[in-house]
Amino acid sequence: MNLEQAKKILGEEFSRDADFLSSIVQKLGLPINSKVLDVGTGRAHMAMILALNGYKVMTGQPGDVYWADWRVSAKKVGVEEMITFKPFNAEKLPFNEDSFDAIFLYTTFHHIDNKEYAFNELMRVLKYKGILTIIELTDNGVELVRERYRGHPDAVDPRDYSKNLDLEVEVIESRHLNGYLYKKRLKHKK
Repeated sequence: MNLEQAKKILGEEFSRDADFLSSIVQKLGLPINSKVLDVGTGRAHMAMILALNGYKVMTGQPGDVYWADWRVSAKKVGVEEMITFKPFNAEKLPFNEDSFDAIFLYTTFHHIDNKEYAFNELMRVLKYKGILTIIELTDNGVELVRERYRGHPDAVDPRDYSKNLDLEVEVIESRHLNGYLYKKRLKHKK
């Protein structure tokens, strides 16, 4: 199934950001056999975009957090088998060092309590020369979300939490979302 078909099946909530998310995935040009982690499953929009682009994805969030039954949507678009769910916390990832070629957080980072600690954990499990992609709401995006969820947290800029790390970052801006593409330049320091 292609992205346009998935957008028709899953509707406006998925479709709103689907083109932006897919364009970032395609821009990265990851080999199809890349080990990919999606942190903060939520409704699994990021995991489904990755799967629709041909990637097998490990996704997760804390076990006590329930957003939606993402499996129903993944099944509707034929990608359920491409996605593996494991409960975990971004501040204490249950993976070995250098486990993933690419890590994605889609509107997740602002929900993490200890962002600096989570950043270090993400770097620990990211392979040398791997890519960390953090997609966060802009102020305009937060206002749009607050139309449905009044108490939604403010927007954050992940660069405020990565200043002490040896990372290159490229920012891709849009009206409602910004993508922060981090490239790991050095091996993780214990």
